[in-house]
Amino acid sequence: EWGVVEERDEENFYFRLTQDPATGQPGWDPKQWLLDFIDQRSAEGKPFVVPDFRVAELRHAVEKLEGDLCISRPASRLKWGIPFPESFGAGFVTFVWFDALVNYISFVPGHDPHYEHRTPKPETSTPKHGAPNSELGFGSSEFRFRFASLWPPLHVIGKDILIPAHGVYWPVMLKALGFSDDEMPTLLVHGWWNIAGAKMSKSLGNVIDPDALADKYGAEALRYYLMSDISTGKDADFSEERLVEIYNADLANKLGNLLNRSLSMVAKYRERSVSCPTILREKMLRRVPHESIEGEPDFPSGSPLQWVRTRAHNAGSVRHVYGPSMERYAASEALSNALHTAVFSNEIIELTAPWKLAKAEKDNPDAKTDLDAVLYHLAESLRIIAILISPVLPRAAHGIFDQLQWKLDDAGQESRFRLADAQWGGLPDGHTLGQPTPLFPRIETPPA
Repeated sequence: EWGVVEERDEENFYFRLTQDPATGQPGWDPKQWLLDFIDQRSAEGKPFVVPDFRVAELRHAVEKLEGDLCISRPASRLKWGIPFPESFGAGFVTFVWFDALVNYISFVPGHDPHYEHRTPKPETSTPKHGAPNSELGFGSSEFRFRFASLWPPLHVIGKDILIPAHGVYWPVMLKALGFSDDEMPTLLVHGWWNIAGAKMSKSLGNVIDPDALADKYGAEALRYYLMSDISTGKDADFSEERLVEIYNADLANKLGNLLNRSLSMVAKYRERSVSCPTILREKMLRRVPHESIEGEPDFPSGSPLQWVRTRAHNAGSVRHVYGPSMERYAASEALSNALHTAVFSNEIIELTAPWKLAKAEKDNPDAKTDLDAVLYHLAESLRIIAILISPVLPRAAHGIFDQLQWKLDDAGQESRFRLADAQWGGLPDGHTLGQPTPLFPRIETPPA
């Protein structure tokens, strides 16, 4: 198909990946270093490759590694490559999987190819931003400090280019440059979005335009679907119908409905002000072990206060499972935990029936306390949920905070959301809420 096959001999440059068997000289063994590095990072609980099911795959490939990496091609047969420095030898260009990897560090502001890039921050000056110029060159200590402040990165790649380029060549290149083991980037390896089981690709013509989807459904609806419906590192089938289904189920029905019902009931029964009963606040301030947010017992007989207090624990402790999920880049798992809080809060509404408590409180002081506890729990859960969804749904999170009239001085600012603030009991006693405004209108699709 491509013509007659010719056998050619040519000279090229090689980058060492294994010990030189010809000389037998002792020295650094890149292959053994990489195996040891992979094992050490895994033992420390900080795997070099995320998700961790990719670790064995990479290690197996390194164990089978033989020979070195040819990093040049003769310019006589490859005109478009980047020329090698003449100090190496004229007439050669760089092999693409060598120069492409170099770009990952050469573009970083403050890059210095020498070991001095770890120079401590100058005490008498502040790093400047922007491209280097006559006043601030790549060799300056300020630029070296800026590089160190950005390194090591989280390196996001597709599963098809883990081996050998990014999992083998890249770390060995960095080690050869003088980077320490602690300065090696983590590789976050993602799967593929498929269409009906087939890989999405331009050559097949089955690609999806994200801009068109964002125009049709809104950027946050699209972002939520993409982040919640794929498990990090695994493949998933893209479906526009599933985008609509997940948006309506999670955001419109669960979270949006909770927001509207909660604020409406606080406005109706408490003139928009929430009060936290002393007994509820005492419970939430006690230090207790984290309890699972799933598998809660059914609503007990008698007063709903005890049940609400138990649920309050879980609303506050969800951050303890959310944080580790995010640290493992498991965004879908973290979002699921946040939405569980909305599910439980909706269950509280159904099982405690605040409208019945409102009728009973005229003759029963306990009913008044119970209603205060329920309404406070709903508002406080919404505050926590807003913090947890803010990395993926910042506009919606701000919308929830605005309606809660919480941190209004920081409206629109990222400083409004701190995971440390997702501790139950942040709303003060007597806090006044705003008016409910629909944040997640249902997406209606025409019948088939």
